[in-house]
Amino acid sequence: MGTNPEGAALSGWDSLSNYKEGAFQNLTAKLDSIKHDRWLFLKRRPESIRPSSALPWVKTDLKKLVAPAPTVVWFGHSSLLIKTGQGNILIDPVFSNHAGPVPGVMMAFKGTTHYDAEDMPEIDVLIISHDHYDHLDYRTLKKLKNKIKQAIVPMGVGADLVYWGFDRKKIVELNWHQSATISGGLQITATPAQHKSNRSYSTTNKTLWASFVIQSGQYKIFYGGDGGYGPHFKQIGLQYGPFDLALLECGQYSPNWPWTHLWLEQPAQAAADLQTALLQPIHWAKFVEADHPWTEPIETLIPAAEKLEVPLNVPRIGEPYTLGEQPKQNIWWE
Repeated sequence: MGTNPEGAALSGWDSLSNYKEGAFQNLTAKLDSIKHDRWLFLKRRPESIRPSSALPWVKTDLKKLVAPAPTVVWFGHSSLLIKTGQGNILIDPVFSNHAGPVPGVMMAFKGTTHYDAEDMPEIDVLIISHDHYDHLDYRTLKKLKNKIKQAIVPMGVGADLVYWGFDRKKIVELNWHQSATISGGLQITATPAQHKSNRSYSTTNKTLWASFVIQSGQYKIFYGGDGGYGPHFKQIGLQYGPFDLALLECGQYSPNWPWTHLWLEQPAQAAADLQTALLQPIHWAKFVEADHPWTEPIETLIPAAEKLEVPLNVPRIGEPYTLGEQPKQNIWWE
C-alpha cells in the first residue's frame, strides 16, 4: 500500500497555496462535499461493462523502436511509453493483470496483459501522475526499479517509491508549475489537475496529483493524468500550449466522482481548451472502474471531437504512433 510522507518530508508545505490543513487542495473549492453511493455498482452495472472477447493488440519490440519524432505506445488504461530523441519516458505503468492492492479484484480485460516490465527498454524518466492503484502499481515498479534512471512525481508520491526501495536521489517531486530537465534535454513540467489522492480510506489528499507538459525538442505533449473538467485546461493551453498531442482520460466516469474524471464529450472540450493538434483518449479499454458500457466513452467522444474539429488518434494496444504520421483511426473496438 506504500506510505504517506511524514516528518521532514513535509517541511515548508504549509506555505504552499494548494496545501491547507494538512492536505492538498484543488483549484476549485470544496468539491469533496459530494455524497457517494457505495452500492451504485450493484444497481446499474450493464452487461456490456466488459468486452465479450479479447481486445486486439500489436506486438512491438520496444527495445528496438526507432523514433524520428516522439513515438507513443499505449498499453491500455493510462500506461504509456514515449520514445524521444532525448530519452524514453514511461508513464503510469500498470502491468499487473489487476488494479488494486488485492489480486483478483478489478481484473484487466483479455488482450491487455501482453506487455510486462521485461518488455520495457531502459527508462530515462518515469512519470507518475498520482498515487491511485490504477496509476501507481507496486508490483510493476518493483520489477522496473533497476531500469529507471529517474522518476518525476507530484509532491509526496516519492515517499511510496522510497518505501519500495527506490533511491531518493533519483526521485524529483514537483508542485504544480514546477519543472525538471533530465539529461538529454527533456523538460517535464507538472501542471494542475482536478482530482484527489489516497491509497486507503483512512487518509486522503496527503500527496499531490498532477498533469504534465512534456517538451522534447520542438514537440510538446500534454498528459492529463486523472482529473475532471475545469478552467485549468484553458489556462494550461494559454500558458504552455499549443500542443502536438494531448493524452486525456476517456472513461471511468461516475456519479460517485462527477468532478474527478472527464465525463462524456468533455475530453474533446478539454483538448480544444489545450490548443492541441491531436487528441488520444486514454484511461479506457483495460479496467472496470465505473458502471458504463466499456465502449461508451470512445463512441461518444468521436462525434464530440468532430464537432469541435479535434482530430483523434486511437491506436490499438501496443501499436506505435509517431507524431507527424496520419492518426490511427480504425474502429478496432467493435
